[in-house]
Amino acid sequence: MSFFHAGPAPKTFGPRHGALRDGLTLSPGLTVGLFGGSFNPAHDGHAHVATTALRRLGLDRVIWLVSPQNPLKSADQMAPLAQRMASARAMAEGPSMIVSDFETRAGTQWTIDTLRALTARHPGVRFVWLMGSDNLASFHRWRGWIDIMQMMPVAVVARPGTMLESRSAPAARRFAGHRVSSREAQSLPYLAAPAWTYLRAPLNSSSSTALRARRGTTG
Repeated sequence: MSFFHAGPAPKTFGPRHGALRDGLTLSPGLTVGLFGGSFNPAHDGHAHVATTALRRLGLDRVIWLVSPQNPLKSADQMAPLAQRMASARAMAEGPSMIVSDFETRAGTQWTIDTLRALTARHPGVRFVWLMGSDNLASFHRWRGWIDIMQMMPVAVVARPGTMLESRSAPAARRFAGHRVSSREAQSLPYLAAPAWTYLRAPLNSSSSTALRARRGTTG
């Protein structure tokens, strides 16, 4: 999944754009968290974000959206998609967790395009975008970040070392008036965007960078 702004304007997606099958079975009315990333590899820090959001928001599903290739990184830094999908499946435990190659199927590259495609194909599903606080700190650099905030509710889960930085991030300041108290987090999937919440939870310091370093790889 590619986050940072570059290149031409985002595409507009209709219900039948790209691949006709996205590999997802989602019924209208479900509350679904969307958790995107390279997962190179997935680790228990990712699982911490996903399970915290699932529990605190009362979601029916969390979909791990495994990106095919980040265009801002060279391909030799990225493990094969199948390997990263397997890595995510190993961490996404339980029937409420779904690991998806939607971006590969739909041919999307940027997060904003992926979310437009998903909402077009699954009308009636109550989507929430999920991210760690490390991503909130740089969220204002993502392509279409304002559109993302205005498209669906967003839940941010605290991650080590980024709590103070993320709380003062441009995105947090710009949408400060739309923040929902964590005590009311279960209402988030039912609110009209923009709406977002910040979830504190016991911190997990795992990172893909540290895992790759211990394995002696650079991807």
